[in-house]
Amino acid sequence: MRSYRIGAALAILVLATLLWSGIASANKSSVTIKAPAEVHGNSEVTVVVTITHKANSFFHYTEWVYVMVNGKELERWQYSASNRPPGEVFSKEVKVLAAGDLDIKAEAGCNMHGSAGPVTFKVAVKD
Repeated sequence: MRSYRIGAALAILVLATLLWSGIASANKSSVTIKAPAEVHGNSEVTVVVTITHKANSFFHYTEWVYVMVNGKELERWQYSASNRPPGEVFSKEVKVLAAGDLDIKAEAGCNMHGSAGPVTFKVAVKD
């Protein structure tokens, strides 16, 4: 009986350690934005948003990503347990016409831990 208790306690300890290590290594979804800092007016600008999240499993994944330009949502991607992102690090690309200066904002969120917060980037239009 005593060895059963020791075995059960050891199993609980191992399980708790595994769960804690998963929680400790978990992170919030974060983004970076890559675009030219300066463009000519009325030109098409390619904006690349790279999303980073330390997990991509059925239970834990980036759930959403959005890109806004000058306060208006340009694009949004939704993910689910059955439609997960392609990896722990992935990129999305959008194109926008730069009729004037662009204020770009992007953010991503984890289904368990949320977002690391929005990131902004400015594109100046020169004549």
